[in-house]
Amino acid sequence: MAEALKTLIDACRAGEADYQSLVDRVPYARFLGIELNAMGEELTFLLPRKETNLGNPTLPALHGGAVAGFMEQAALIFLLLEMGEPRLPKTIDFTIDYLRAGHYRDTYAECRVTRLGRRVANVHISAWQVRREDPIAIARAHFLLAEETA
Repeated sequence: MAEALKTLIDACRAGEADYQSLVDRVPYARFLGIELNAMGEELTFLLPRKETNLGNPTLPALHGGAVAGFMEQAALIFLLLEMGEPRLPKTIDFTIDYLRAGHYRDTYAECRVTRLGRRVANVHISAWQVRREDPIAIARAHFLLAEETA
């Protein structure tokens, strides 16, 4: 399984495979409906407008847990691509700041690795809906990187 994942990650990084095939291998990301789009070397994650991600139908607004789950899964997938190897990260800590209401529409996220060590990685995630400059939430995730298998 690790070899198949490594092959898929390498193919995605080389532009020979669709990034979505990697996202679809993560069950929770698939449940949320996360999509991954590449424009050059920039990766943008998409949480599509989907009824199961709705938290308050009166407003209507996204569920905070769906937004947090989207951002955490985006960070995990982004980190897999950055590392280029199938060492599955385990979440140590995830801190999110909700800045404004997430309306019932498509939501986007971008990730930036702030530290990638041998054992620990830190990722910053920003999510927005209309303009990148007006995020609805920002988050910081810390991951424990699994030991390499022989």
